Amino acid sequence: MLEDTALTPQEVADILKIAKNTVYELIKRGELNGYKVGKKIRVDFKDIQDYRDRAKNKNTYNPNISENNIPTSLELPQLILDDLNSDNTFVICGQDVLLDILASYLELHPFGVRTLRSYTGSYNGLMALYLGKIQVATSHLWDGDSGEYNIPFVRRLLPGIPTVIIHLACRMQGFYVAKGNPKNITSWEDLKRPDITMVNREKGCGTRILLDEHLRLLGIDSSSIKGYNMECFTHLTVASTVARGKTDVALGNEKTGLQVGNVDFIPLQKERYELVIKKKDLNNPPFKAIIEIIRSEAFRNELIGIGGYDLSETGNIIAEL
Repeated sequence: MLEDTALTPQEVADILKIAKNTVYELIKRGELNGYKVGKKIRVDFKDIQDYRDRAKNKNTYNPNISENNIPTSLELPQLILDDLNSDNTFVICGQDVLLDILASYLELHPFGVRTLRSYTGSYNGLMALYLGKIQVATSHLWDGDSGEYNIPFVRRLLPGIPTVIIHLACRMQGFYVAKGNPKNITSWEDLKRPDITMVNREKGCGTRILLDEHLRLLGIDSSSIKGYNMECFTHLTVASTVARGKTDVALGNEKTGLQVGNVDFIPLQKERYELVIKKKDLNNPPFKAIIEIIRSEAFRNELIGIGGYDLSETGNIIAEL
């Protein structure tokens, strides 16, 4: 019977009309049942039907996602890791849409590979690279003491592993506020005002670390900030929360804020978004293909078309550590 049919992750993706990496995410979060046959993942057809039935009756939006429910590469069950390794899948970790474009180009490149996207934050991405669970990490982590992006964190989180940092783009980080900025929020210090409520990003992402570093330098106790512990997983979700009047402010990048109605953007700091790979991989064909793609006119033109990026250093090797 069809209900007893065991399907591969790709077959599940085809049935649900989603990307294969999304199937892995659903299994990882426990929303779709998966099991291991040898070193391969399989999903029963009846479990796909159950998932679809639940999805039809479920409100999937939740502005108060707890950090314990946030998926990261470090939480991938062993059965998924085995499946990735057995299929020789190439994993790029990070959340920006430019990585989705890069992954598409890489799959079409003569020396490219089939690519899985993992949408976890910078800190956990670097740890996953250190542990050998992914091939490419991205980072936009700001160190408040040195004022540097990424280099201090790569040194700390990948000790003893020679790495290369390649620049992707600069983005503007700032506050999302209600249209017209009715509460006149302009600086980090405004977060401690008793009439201000914020919504935060999850621990481990570059935006959360940027916030926490500024609070540390200003001597602001995070427990004094209303809404500090209310967490969401994406820029889009926090911007939407502000737009709907649930909170007064959130921190995120300018490009995402411009996609949401009823939100103004208050620029605070230009951040560096960069790619991190192990130096030993640099001359392997897929990694050479990545650098070629990043430096290509076609890739650059796509990002120009999207807007919101400073591409003046794109493709430059920033550091060899």
